[in-house]
Amino acid sequence: MIDKHPYAPGSGGITQTVSQFRNMFPVQVTAETLKKLSIAPNNESYIINILRYVGLIDSEGKKTPEAAAVFSKHDDAEFQKGLAVLVKKSYASLFSLHGDAAWNLPTDRLISFFRNSDQTSSIVGKRQAGIFQALAALSGNAAAPATVKGPTARAKAVGSAAKSAPKKVSAREVASKAATEVERTPPSGVSLSMRVEINLPLAPDQETYDRIFRSIKENLLNG
Repeated sequence: MIDKHPYAPGSGGITQTVSQFRNMFPVQVTAETLKKLSIAPNNESYIINILRYVGLIDSEGKKTPEAAAVFSKHDDAEFQKGLAVLVKKSYASLFSLHGDAAWNLPTDRLISFFRNSDQTSSIVGKRQAGIFQALAALSGNAAAPATVKGPTARAKAVGSAAKSAPKKVSAREVASKAATEVERTPPSGVSLSMRVEINLPLAPDQETYDRIFRSIKENLLNG
């Protein structure tokens, strides 16, 4: 008999195991068995511990008579009823304290119970609560524990597009950057040439052209 309540990094492994075993319950369940079935990679020991705790396999990994009786039931309601009996028996201390209300206890209260019973950390207590909730759901007595979902494909696409989209730069930013680059350019060895093209308008007299050239001299050449 396992002293402490079982736990696992997630509840998906035990859910997958029960679903698989309803189709075909192996003669003997070992880590190698779970590996071949692609169940809970690298976490096989947790699943085996849970199966032993609930009384589905014995210390040698063989299917127990109780498990054979439950997993031979094809009807979902009958299967859930049979599994509920095994879960309730294995979690006797929890049900003796809360009765059938234990099936739907809030997560925080479950964590408190497991931590006080087994003197576990908050992380282990949370995982113990998650496994019990998964077993309760498989027994038809509670909703499946919530799982954290990753970003959807659309969210990923939008995020990727946002990262790859070119940043809009205003004319003021361009001018500021250009001015900064000019200020950082060392004056030594730099030569600057400028070509100015002037389209002169048709003027009735010479005085108009003279004013234009005087303005160029005062504002461009001497400025």
